[in-house]
Amino acid sequence: MLQIKSFPFNPFSENTYIVFNERKNAFIIDPGNFSDEETEILEKFILDNDLKVQNILLTHAHIDHVLGLQKAFDKYKVPVLMHELEKEILDRNPMDANRFGFFFKPFEGNISYIKENEVIILDEDEFKILHVPGHSPGHIAFHNEPQKLMISGDVLFEGSIGRTDLYKGNSEELLKSIREKLFVLHDETKVYNGHGNPTTIGFEKKYNPFF
Repeated sequence: MLQIKSFPFNPFSENTYIVFNERKNAFIIDPGNFSDEETEILEKFILDNDLKVQNILLTHAHIDHVLGLQKAFDKYKVPVLMHELEKEILDRNPMDANRFGFFFKPFEGNISYIKENEVIILDEDEFKILHVPGHSPGHIAFHNEPQKLMISGDVLFEGSIGRTDLYKGNSEELLKSIREKLFVLHDETKVYNGHGNPTTIGFEKKYNPFF
């Protein structure tokens, strides 16, 4: 069985996730650790649980989801996986950081591009890639169907949806992504999103005010 540990990090309260299994193999998803203290918390959890990080996965590359990307890459020396359309978003982060009043270096490391319907494997567990643009052009979600769980980033929240007023956001595209890619999943699918509490597909289909 997969286990998921979330860490609300940085001033944006972004959810960084570690997904791991019985063999102690793990993914880091959206490393948003900003301060040295947050980085220590993340690394201590990995060390204390004797986890072996296999990849760093990005649902998307907005700055709040990648504040700890360079630190994670330098520490664990594993490839970073994201959608190719997020490269432009990643490259804009130094400029976005300047707007928020802090310095952020361009990412230096290996990036592998993944796309719709590809599968990422963690031993016996598979995550299907769902391309769900709207919040950002290359936004993806990681869906494990057998255990009815999904790491969804900033697409669908508890009673809300991702914002679309950022660079290359598109509200019609976001609503279409949710209806056609997420709401077709099993109602019991647990949605681990980028900010706030987890929710389920069934709950959002019934109660989300945007639908």
